[in-house]
Formats: sequence, structure tokens, C-alpha cells
Amino acid sequence: MIEVKNLTKMYGNLKAVDHLSFEVAKGEILGLLGPNGAGKTTTMRILTCFLPATDGTATVAGYDIFEDSVEVRRRIGYLPETPPLYPEMTVTSYLDFMAGIREVPYGKVRSRLNDVLERTSLTDHRHRIIGTLSKGYRQRVGLAQALIHDPEVLILDEPTVGLDPNQIIEIRDLIQNLSKDHTVILSTHILSEVQAACGKVAIINEGRLVAVDSVEHLTSGGDVTLFRVALKPATVDWRETFASVPGVELSHVGGEGKHVTFDLRVPNAETYDKVFAAAVAKGHIFTEITPARASLEEVFRRLTVGETAQNGNGGTVQ
Repeated sequence: MIEVKNLTKMYGNLKAVDHLSFEVAKGEILGLLGPNGAGKTTTMRILTCFLPATDGTATVAGYDIFEDSVEVRRRIGYLPETPPLYPEMTVTSYLDFMAGIREVPYGKVRSRLNDVLERTSLTDHRHRIIGTLSKGYRQRVGLAQALIHDPEVLILDEPTVGLDPNQIIEIRDLIQNLSKDHTVILSTHILSEVQAACGKVAIINEGRLVAVDSVEHLTSGGDVTLFRVALKPATVDWRETFASVPGVELSHVGGEGKHVTFDLRVPNAETYDKVFAAAVAKGHIFTEITPARASLEEVFRRLTVGETAQNGNGGTVQ
């Protein structure tokens, strides 16, 4: 549904987006993540034809964003971080106005209006003036305007910003429900929401793509196997034992003395055999070896401020 190849955006000498490449399948929810200033909003504005790219290509529903920008806009519903609302209008009059802008056929306006009001739980508020609504309901109106022309793709920039926990859950459930009929790109700083709502994640750091993969694969360690290990160390320093095997990483160490607990990352089965053989040879006793998962927050931090980011690795994790 969306295909991005080597997308680049320059502002003078500043490279805001640096050769991004990724794909989003039909019906998929992609979480677009990155630190402030990473290039997320710029990428979304390029895909919605709001900004021109400096280089690269992108297609939405088979239409090129450069050569067929009008067709791309017809197929995209966009909710920017600040919803484009008119506070003096009622919900119905605003959505009717947006239906006209979005070229919804006159005979279908009423059915589309009723449909989006129902899907966003705004039916009982349809005659309210937008300026009198709570932030959560204004956000729903913003989603309704993005849906009014029944687009194939939804691009949502921080749709839950400023909402309370109950409102966040409601919007998250709504987005998950929308994925049944729409492909969604979602940008947010709330990583727990991404983990709950998105099947796939793209992480951007300093304009470059550092990971694009399923949430499941990223949090399981990707191609690296992650274990939670509890150990009864012998007299020899256990850290030296594990560090002697190339490719091994240790983290989240807890306890000292006779018992320690830590996360162990090994890149492949051969390394797994070597590290455990070395530990047994030194007389260490394992009391727990459990496959473990990293949180999305840990993955995000490792990729944006950890070793990968420091080395400038712009490759993808697939």
C-alpha cells in the first residue's frame, strides 16, 4: 500500500530525512518512532504531499507522490499533531464542510457523515460546537475529518498527545478498529501504545532508518537471542567468563556474591554453546535460563542512544 525508497529531504545543509526506505502492507499499522527532531513529521508531510522531497521516491496505493500527488491526497486521511479544526463550527457542519473539500459525492455525504460519527463515537455530540468539546473529543473530530472521504491510508501524527489515560485507551482501540479497513501510519512518543496497537515499527534516528521490523521480532531480540540467566558464580569472576566469548552482551545485572541475575544476548547457536561451555568449565552453576524479551522502550533507547546509534548504523533490522 505504501512504498518508500531512498527518501531524502534537505533544508539547506541540514539533512532532515536521509535515504529512508520501508514498506507498509495493506491493513497494517506501522508505528513511526524516533527522538524529537528525528524526521518523523517531515516524513509524514512528504507522504501526504504537504512537503516535496529532495530525492527518492514514494508511492501510496500505487500512485507516485511526485507525479500523481492529487490522486495520493484523495487516498490519504491525515491527522496532524494539532487537528485542523474550526472551534466556532458544530461537529456536523465542520465535517460536512470537510466532505466538500474532500470531494465526497453529494449523494454520499449523509451516509459518510453518519458512518464517521458512529465510528468515532461522536453521534451524541454531532450538534455541539467544537470549541466546547474536551480535548479527547476534539481529537475524535480530527480523526473523523481524516476519515470522511473513506481513504485507503491514514497518517496520524501524535493522535493521543495531551489525552488522559482513559482517552488514550479509547483512541488506541479506535485506531486498531480502523485498521480493518485502512492502512495506518502512526507516530507517537508513547511506546506502550505502539506496542499495543502496531504490528510493525520503523525507528528513525537523525533522519536515518535504524530499524524496521515487527514489534514481536524487535522485542524478542531480532536475530539475537535474549535470555534471563540466574547464576551461582564460583570464585573466578563470572564477568570474565562470559566476556571471553566474542559477541556476548550482558545487561540488567542484579545481585552480587553467591547469586547474580542478568540478561544475556547471544548472536547465534554456536555462540550459545561456547558461552555456556565456558561457564560450566569454570564451575558456575545455572539456577535459571529463561528466554527473555526486551521492552520496546529498551529497544528504542538502544537503537537511538546506544551502540547502534553511536556507530551511525543506518541499516534495517529485518
